[in-house]
Amino acid sequence: MLPDHRLPPQRLDAPPARLPAAASGRLRPLAELPPSRLAGVRGVLTDIDDTLTRDGAIEPAALAALQRLAAAAVPVIAITGRPAGWSEPFARAWPVAAIVAENGAVMLRPASAGLRIDFVADVATRAANARRLQACAAAVQAEVPGATLAQDSAGRLTDIAVDHSEFAHLDAGQIDRVVAVMHHHGLTATVSSIHINGWIGDHDKPSGARWAVTQALGLAYDPADWVYVGDSTNDQAMFQQLPLSVGVANIVRFVPMLRAWPAYVTPSERGRGFAELASALLAARGGSGHA
Repeated sequence: MLPDHRLPPQRLDAPPARLPAAASGRLRPLAELPPSRLAGVRGVLTDIDDTLTRDGAIEPAALAALQRLAAAAVPVIAITGRPAGWSEPFARAWPVAAIVAENGAVMLRPASAGLRIDFVADVATRAANARRLQACAAAVQAEVPGATLAQDSAGRLTDIAVDHSEFAHLDAGQIDRVVAVMHHHGLTATVSSIHINGWIGDHDKPSGARWAVTQALGLAYDPADWVYVGDSTNDQAMFQQLPLSVGVANIVRFVPMLRAWPAYVTPSERGRGFAELASALLAARGGSGHA
């Protein structure tokens, strides 16, 4: 059964017997990450939902961590399955170099005019895809009892999302059926901690990371230069691509579903876990690791 992200908080500094058996020997504590590995990191790539946020709002510890990283000239790029419309106020308010939304399809970044929004696909392609996406959304709702579109759907420009744990609940069988319908309609599908996302195209979080680093920062992209922070199964492509990756503690809920693992795990969940990684990184670079 899919673990529920709304379970009571759980810390990875609990006795080992309380951790999932599958995690034994694989989820290495953040304290074991050598400072020398962090010292050479160029910047941070991060998921948003349940990595920086709790219940859709950024946790104070995570916002303070973003501010400390920015003050130390450590760039942060957020990569999320959330829609562009949902991401826009955060792209304006948070000290990040860019937010890549809709699993790599849309990039929002600060610009002299306020905010620049770019797309992987051109206008004609997006229009054609939109018709297919809406047909798939209708099929999901017709064929999977209980399936409802995510409440943030109005802000989605290039994908669809079905709620499984944010405001609605779908069990593992229902989630599998939603994914199957999306695949039948030719969509790529991933499952995050709250949504099942479906889109058309070969973009994903890794391609979004490369896009943002090269376009927003003007740097050549080498995965070894970055640390990625995530919490869920839809972060697995990033865990697999980046030599250095960190899961926040609530990733233990997804242990039975993981095929690619983060290299290390923070003691705390969500935004507090992100802040712990930021503190370790800044300390390794010779800066203050404290808020």
